[in-house]
Amino acid sequence: MQKPQAHNVYTPDKDNTQVEKSLLGRVNIPADMKAFSDAELEILAGEVRGEMIRAVSKTGGHLGAGLGVVELTVAIHAVFDTPRDRLIWDVGHQCYPHKILTGRKDRIETLRQGGGLSGFTKRDESEYDPFGAAHSSTSISAGLGMAVARDLSNDPGKHIIAVIGDGAMSAGMAYEAMNNAGALKSKLIVILNDNEMSIAPPVGAMSRYLTRIVSSRAYQNAREMGKKITGILPGPIRHAVKRAEEGARVAMGGGNLFEEMGFYYIGPVDGHNLAHLLPILRNVRDSDHQGPVLIHCLTQKGKGYIPAETSADKMHGVRTFDVVTGKQSAAKIGAPSYTKVFAQELVKLARTDDKIVGITAAMPDGTGMDIFGSEFPERMFDVGIAEQHAVTFAAGLAAEGFKPFCAIYSTFLQRAYDQVVHDVAIQNLPVRFAIDRAGLVGADGSTHAGAFDIAYLTCLPNFVVMAASDESELASMVATAAAHDNGPIAFRYPRGEGTGAEIPEAAKPLEIGKGRIVYMSPSLHGSSVQSMDHTHKACDDKKNKIAILSLGGRLQECLKAAEELEKQGYAVTVADARFAKPLDTDLIRHLATYNLQLVTVEEGSRGGFGAAVLEYLANNDLLRDDLKIRTLTLPDIFQDQDAPDKQYAQAGLDAAAIIMAFKK
Repeated sequence: MQKPQAHNVYTPDKDNTQVEKSLLGRVNIPADMKAFSDAELEILAGEVRGEMIRAVSKTGGHLGAGLGVVELTVAIHAVFDTPRDRLIWDVGHQCYPHKILTGRKDRIETLRQGGGLSGFTKRDESEYDPFGAAHSSTSISAGLGMAVARDLSNDPGKHIIAVIGDGAMSAGMAYEAMNNAGALKSKLIVILNDNEMSIAPPVGAMSRYLTRIVSSRAYQNAREMGKKITGILPGPIRHAVKRAEEGARVAMGGGNLFEEMGFYYIGPVDGHNLAHLLPILRNVRDSDHQGPVLIHCLTQKGKGYIPAETSADKMHGVRTFDVVTGKQSAAKIGAPSYTKVFAQELVKLARTDDKIVGITAAMPDGTGMDIFGSEFPERMFDVGIAEQHAVTFAAGLAAEGFKPFCAIYSTFLQRAYDQVVHDVAIQNLPVRFAIDRAGLVGADGSTHAGAFDIAYLTCLPNFVVMAASDESELASMVATAAAHDNGPIAFRYPRGEGTGAEIPEAAKPLEIGKGRIVYMSPSLHGSSVQSMDHTHKACDDKKNKIAILSLGGRLQECLKAAEELEKQGYAVTVADARFAKPLDTDLIRHLATYNLQLVTVEEGSRGGFGAAVLEYLANNDLLRDDLKIRTLTLPDIFQDQDAPDKQYAQAGLDAAAIIMAFKK
């Protein structure tokens, strides 16, 4: 039998010639692992690690987190009877090894591609994904719901396993679920994947032995018997015995917090040592213990792949890369990203305004707050995966006269909606919301799309909501937010590179609620863009006159459409609304009055900007019989992952779709 490699360190096999002969080649579903010995499972883990590295090198994606749970994934599927036993991965960044072992290894190179596998768990992708996840801290709640459903269905043999990372444990929802689980006492297995701690010397031979003892049925039975005996002792003695037992377990690595919440704590466990993991999982599986159990696993992000282990971020999210060196493909050189523009503009403003502070929720790199924090470390606050806290924390700062910029992805701000309403909007506090990843986001798919913020913010009293059409506009919106102290204000911007627009050295605030006309056909005025008053005189004859009113990042596609429509004989006006709330009603009235067709365009869901425009026109008797209006929004579906340009074509928000809207 092949001897397992120490710690399963991956050695690249350039031509991948051993796949057919490997143990992994014999595993199509987890049931195929049941006949493997523990030594063979060790070998299998190494092969899964290699297959994951090879696949992600071609597709890009989340690498480090998955590398850290290879052994844990193999152990869970080897011990438990999935999919009957429910396995829930929190967030899903670490689910690639799980997908390889659950009937999807032949499609693993389609990860995050159009028509391929999702980068997260997804219910309609596999029966082995009982709960879809991409936002964090949901696994224990979902698992507890499944455990109670099992109890109500009288199906006692079914196990529910939730794997949650230490980062996800920073969110209050995880503790709400644990508190409920401790009270309900349904049998639930929670595995805490702790990859922030190193595997310290105490997790040695003696610690492994003691932890295995703690997880065993004999120990648990003895402990329950001890509880019954101490239950009849006088109060002071009973309390002393309980504290002594707890003290002994803490000395062995026990977790007092989890015990107090009603969980039976086991750990810490070396999450890369199958000789340690397998017997503990078997003990827990076979235990008669009723109630929730928490297994504390210590793992290393990027484990087993030297380039990941030695990189600063453990290769958490990667582009395609060279397997041998770990060197990632070079990013396309182009315009700066919207995220970077936001961060740099905020830094400029903060140099002269010490009331500006930055807040993010575990995404300093993704939101650009790392750039702000490097210059103003005392004014940048990363609150962890805790968007609800981030928003109310910002509200508290605003109440005391500071200028908090709360930088959160659109999809994650949804998690704090009650706080946005109750703690910010109702109190009219000037919190500034920098909403990154507005619109579609490509490979991350529906779970990370910024589809709903226009609709869910513009319905709130007191809010100002802006959307940037290019980098220059974003710079002006950052300045506008900094200067605005009369209530909450939000500005949204897309993922990725800007358009190449020139950014002013010192951006000026915009006039609240005022858009702009950015293009008019020469036939309308004979020169460049004119004022609306001048255009009124030039537009008395409305024949073939059409208008596009854009909000946000689709403006360039609107301009492309205008160019083509001009060739077809139309006189086109293109306007940038800038503000979804308050609306520029003068601009809307002008476009509706002096054109035969009006199309609104936004990279947001139905019920947003276009709906507000229609409402204004209807309420002000501007819907004439000869005026045709169309509102282009994201479709009323959750779009799967694909390249962004393909996603927008599918959504009907590219130049071709805008042209077609007029043709219809």
